[in-house]
Amino acid sequence: MYARLIGTGSCLPGNPVSNDDLAARGIETNDEWIVSRTGIRTRHLAAPGMTSSELGLVAAQRALEMAGLAPSDLDLIIVATSTPDFIFPSTACLIQGKLGNKGAAAFDVQAVCSGFTYALGIAEKFIKSGSHKKALVIGAEVFSRILDWNDRGTCVLFGDGAGAVVLEASDKPGILATAMHADGSQNGILNVPGQVCGGQVTGDPFLRMDGQAVFKFAVRVLADIAEEVCETAGLKTADVDWLIPHQANIRIIEATGKKLGIDREKVIVTVDRHGNTSAASVPLALDEAVRDGRIKKGQRVLVEGVGGGFTWGAALFEF
Repeated sequence: MYARLIGTGSCLPGNPVSNDDLAARGIETNDEWIVSRTGIRTRHLAAPGMTSSELGLVAAQRALEMAGLAPSDLDLIIVATSTPDFIFPSTACLIQGKLGNKGAAAFDVQAVCSGFTYALGIAEKFIKSGSHKKALVIGAEVFSRILDWNDRGTCVLFGDGAGAVVLEASDKPGILATAMHADGSQNGILNVPGQVCGGQVTGDPFLRMDGQAVFKFAVRVLADIAEEVCETAGLKTADVDWLIPHQANIRIIEATGKKLGIDREKVIVTVDRHGNTSAASVPLALDEAVRDGRIKKGQRVLVEGVGGGFTWGAALFEF
């Protein structure tokens, strides 16, 4: 029994916001500085009041439409997010309610930028166990809400958005291998070290990052986990038709592809237009490549993410 992808969808809020737009807002930066260091040219930012569940709902509806399913067909809904609408209920339950589904298991996964690969791996195991037949997996983020807009080293890197996939049980090859790992001792290099306690914000409520440390860690573990899932599936990285790494920084993406020996033409890149959308980055890139015809039926796709925690995950599937 396999868990097979049968639909993809995505949602980006508003119009693209360019690097020059950010500079015009008073951020001490410019297009050349951002592009040369990150490859990012534009990103999408949610309007005030727009939530992760709203973005996730649209992505989910588009994925269900491609899959030819109704919300009532789902028996599992998993949302990967680090920017939920509320402390509780979960964003998954909020999206479930907006879809009109009743009865499916619904919960959130918090693994930051690895969240979608974690959620995909969890859904695959639910389906392979035989307990569930049709799953909706969403990555949805409004990272603009946790950015310090006075810190040009972080605020220019991120964007908002959502992506989704629909999985169903199948006897045809689908997800061939998944892997998930974490190293909590590295929690200090990328975090939001604050919380709400007694109705007050305690600690630092903004995203903080040690860019150099993240770069070195990310390139190493992304290469390692890609090789791990290929080995588990009995394949080599040369057998992969498309690589979709977490869209954080063009330098990390290029270094990972080079380390794996995967041609640049086989790597899906959206970071230049989306920025880093955390758990939404991989499903956003996947949906774009499916809809523009690059990813075709029968091709092997490797998706991977790395994020605060520190966490990293990957999945290899046949589309």
